[in-house]
Amino acid sequence: MIFVTVGTHEQQFNRLVEKIDELKGKGVIKEDVIMQTGFCTYKPVNCQWDSIISYSKMNKLISDARIVITHGGPSSFLAPLQIKKIPIVVPRQKMYNEHVNNHQLEFCKEVARRLNNIIVVEEIDKIEETLTNYDEIIEKMPRDVLINNNSFCTKFENIVGKLFNE
Repeated sequence: MIFVTVGTHEQQFNRLVEKIDELKGKGVIKEDVIMQTGFCTYKPVNCQWDSIISYSKMNKLISDARIVITHGGPSSFLAPLQIKKIPIVVPRQKMYNEHVNNHQLEFCKEVARRLNNIIVVEEIDKIEETLTNYDEIIEKMPRDVLINNNSFCTKFENIVGKLFNE
């Protein structure tokens, strides 16, 4: 199964949703596709979809999916990384009226350059090739992601503890 999420940003992301729906309709994608479409105005005809999906269901879909395709929001692409899955990330772009600027594109390109653990697809026409070659692309990519939450929380607790003990 392929899971696609576009997040909950109030601008449409039809470019991604339409392309995946088209690839499923043409038989390029043979497995089931489930989409979270957010504020898209395009309604998929070849894929299962909901505009909003609960956090727990989203985590289950990410866990069950063979491939996760996300927009460029860090929370969306970190979720699959935390369970050692390499996401395909399609950043929202200003020129398509998908976001107010290109921060997703810039951020995702930098994450890919530094960590090499996400597949960034800038031009939607490249996603078919990426899906076709997904297993080969991820073969040599690192699956471990450094999450600093525990370290941050421990340091924060120590700082707060010292403040109250003084």
